[in-house]
Amino acid sequence: MLRTVAQSAARHHVTLYAEAELLDHFDRPLPVLEPAAPLDALVTFGGDGTLLRGARFLAGKPVDILGINLGRVGFLTAATGDDFLAAVESLFAGRYEVEARKVLASGVVGPDGGYRPLPHALNDVVVHKTGVARIIRLEVSVDGEPVGPYSADGIIVATPTGSTAYSLSAGGPIIAPGVEALAITPICAHTLAVRPLVIRTTSTITIRPLPGWEHDLLISVDGQAVQTLQAEESVELKRAEERVHLVQLPGTTYFQRMRHTLQWGDLSDREET
Repeated sequence: MLRTVAQSAARHHVTLYAEAELLDHFDRPLPVLEPAAPLDALVTFGGDGTLLRGARFLAGKPVDILGINLGRVGFLTAATGDDFLAAVESLFAGRYEVEARKVLASGVVGPDGGYRPLPHALNDVVVHKTGVARIIRLEVSVDGEPVGPYSADGIIVATPTGSTAYSLSAGGPIIAPGVEALAITPICAHTLAVRPLVIRTTSTITIRPLPGWEHDLLISVDGQAVQTLQAEESVELKRAEERVHLVQLPGTTYFQRMRHTLQWGDLSDREET
């Protein structure tokens, strides 16, 4: 597959870079992909997790990302292994559109007011317990106003892109990519009075553990980058100015991917024979 991409790149006079671990799979030498590489586009081979890692590698640079799905779900990817060559050819020829997806900027605020930034999140930021799933109690505020205490296994703050990921599995709403909203979704809430909450993207969200519940807490960014949350620290989240540019190929739409990937509204088991 990689050799085929390299052959297509040569025909289109495109310079390829590759991660060091992939260089031996090409039939000719390629420069190593590094953060300073002058990229016009990034191609990821894998699933949504690989695409998320690619977005984090770009660190906010306005580079178009084409995801080739080699896994099972691949909701963020634009093509599969079966049609990867046509997708790459469209990329090299400029026959594609771009969806600029919103991302979350987050950081940890210490008791002295110090700020420790976290990587930007395309999908979500999650505050949860280490080890075995256990209840935690957190205070959530929006624009400085307390929303209330949450008693749950954790809290997910998701972008519209991330609304079809962990947040959806936890019972959160699906938010179409163009909607200016964020979702705050509890994980296994321990009270019926707490439900997913949708807020505007211009808001600032603050999550802090309640006294006595500050131990063994983690912050997960897109399910990949993980940091600890210490006592008397809080997590601050807001919309970032940067965007992640996802390649969309002709003939595919968001709702088509939703119907196919999530099997949305599938009533095939009820069809009369």
